[in-house]
Amino acid sequence: MKLDTTRMLAEKDGAIGWIIFNQPEKRNAVSVDMWAAIPAIVDAYAADPDVRVIIMKGAGDKAFIAGADISEFGEKRNSPEATKVYDAVAGKAHAALVKVRKPVIAMINGFCIGGGVAVSLSADIRIAADNARFAVPAARLGLGYGVGGTRRLLDIVGPAYAKEIFFTARQFDAPEAERMGLINRMVPTAELESYTRDYAARIAANAPLTIQAAKLTIDELAQDPDRRDLAACDAAVEACFASDDFREGRTAFMEKRPPAFKGS
Repeated sequence: MKLDTTRMLAEKDGAIGWIIFNQPEKRNAVSVDMWAAIPAIVDAYAADPDVRVIIMKGAGDKAFIAGADISEFGEKRNSPEATKVYDAVAGKAHAALVKVRKPVIAMINGFCIGGGVAVSLSADIRIAADNARFAVPAARLGLGYGVGGTRRLLDIVGPAYAKEIFFTARQFDAPEAERMGLINRMVPTAELESYTRDYAARIAANAPLTIQAAKLTIDELAQDPDRRDLAACDAAVEACFASDDFREGRTAFMEKRPPAFKGS
């Protein structure tokens, strides 16, 4: 896949589409060109029937993402107008990750700070190494945190932990993050990639339309009632029952063999 930056990488590996934040010399701090590349990567994976699961990771062994690239703030966020442009680019990246119908996993190693936490919250599942460190240091930088990111954090950890994360701006280790519900799983650092690959393979072997319907329905139910598109949820469920995969699932069960789902 041709991208306009070398600081983001997109690599296909079987059913996995990798999104790699590739600025290890800055602990993968996200620059504007990196934000801008994310929707293109996500759209390509969304359109590729061979990709069943998307996994995000940081290059190197120090960090998932250590925040936004603050060195750009003097130019890119030096006025309300510039900040609005910057936020729009980052917002499109988050929206692409949240709205894609395929499962997204954040594989978190080392530092996951500020914008890194925000990116991880855009994933459906967060799997972290036991060396991971989390923080939202906005209160130490004088930054405002948008409603969208705050809502995602609130939905995942609840109001008490969300306030603690914002108010203290301190770092939380992986066991604390697991207790909060900020991550789904904590695994030994040496086993992080193999565990995440196996986890993704388990998801990829399941019926894609069922997973898409479940993701859509869960995400819609998490919204305010007046914003829910329940008709879309019903249509997604009906598509499951009308699919070849539904017939394959029943047949495989009766024949006592693993199903071979095609997503149709």
